Amino acid sequence: MNVRPLIPTAVTAGAAALGLLALSACSTADASDGREDGKLKVVASFYPMQFLAERIGGDHVKVSTLTKPGVEPHDLELKPRQAAQLEKAGYILYLKGVQPAVDTAIEKTDIDHKTDAAKLADTGLHTEDDGHDHGAEGDGHGHDQGAEGDGHGAEGDGHDHGEGDPHLWLDPLKYAQVADGVGAALAKADPDHAADYRKNAAALVTELKALHTSFEQGLKNTTTRTFVTTHSAFGHLAERYGLKQEGIAGIDPEAEPSPARIKELQTIAQRDRVTTVFFETLASDRTAKTLAGDTGLRTDVLDPLEGITEKSKGRDYFGVMNANLTALKTALGAK
Repeated sequence: MNVRPLIPTAVTAGAAALGLLALSACSTADASDGREDGKLKVVASFYPMQFLAERIGGDHVKVSTLTKPGVEPHDLELKPRQAAQLEKAGYILYLKGVQPAVDTAIEKTDIDHKTDAAKLADTGLHTEDDGHDHGAEGDGHGHDQGAEGDGHGAEGDGHDHGEGDPHLWLDPLKYAQVADGVGAALAKADPDHAADYRKNAAALVTELKALHTSFEQGLKNTTTRTFVTTHSAFGHLAERYGLKQEGIAGIDPEAEPSPARIKELQTIAQRDRVTTVFFETLASDRTAKTLAGDTGLRTDVLDPLEGITEKSKGRDYFGVMNANLTALKTALGAK
């Protein structure tokens, strides 16, 4: 009769338990270190920040976003698990002024590495404003305000981060400034891969400058410089390329315009030879279609790129921005 010794079994069980504890400890340490599977855990507030983190971080980061596809980012309310997600991050990338709930939650986090993209480029618009979010009038060449890497990445540089239009990613050159700053911030958060982050950021900046050239040339000569949109998100784009944005209701894409504003837009459309009323993919097109029907105009999509969905006219930032350029050239009568 074979008798199995009891002590080795107990020892084996104990070793297994210790092993599980060790694995648990390693996982906990990994999580508290802001890493997962050896990669830096990056939390992005919404799509424009997610795109930068993924392109610049490459294989060295694991990126998650607080705003899921199809969700209107301005109205996002964080759930407890999302707040916990912020605390476990190794790096947070957000844009203050777009999502108040996110801004508040991030301010309360106690992690070393977080970047407000609004501090990396100018969020203010520098043209006279009559209350309808107009862009700059001009010759169509835009205004290159320090877009070639003039050191806007510094904290506390006097930029207007309060009442300005936060949609700076719709200006490729301002977005390039942010990309450059994110590359530097990731290099600081994860020094072992600093060279790769800087290299990836430089490559993205080159692509964004090429996109700027496409917009500049494509919108240089047009029949009209005015476009009408339900969501006044295009102030930075309008200013850069000498266009005039006429928002139906303002920054809030769901806001209802007053009868006086509708009448005013009808007058503007006739005076400025406007052909198109633009709406976006993440909000209702009802107001745009009503105005278009009353004025005999057509409707089209001009995407503020706050999120990518199956309805988006492009699979990523560059795809949608090129679709926006095509739409603007058609609407403005580009020659």
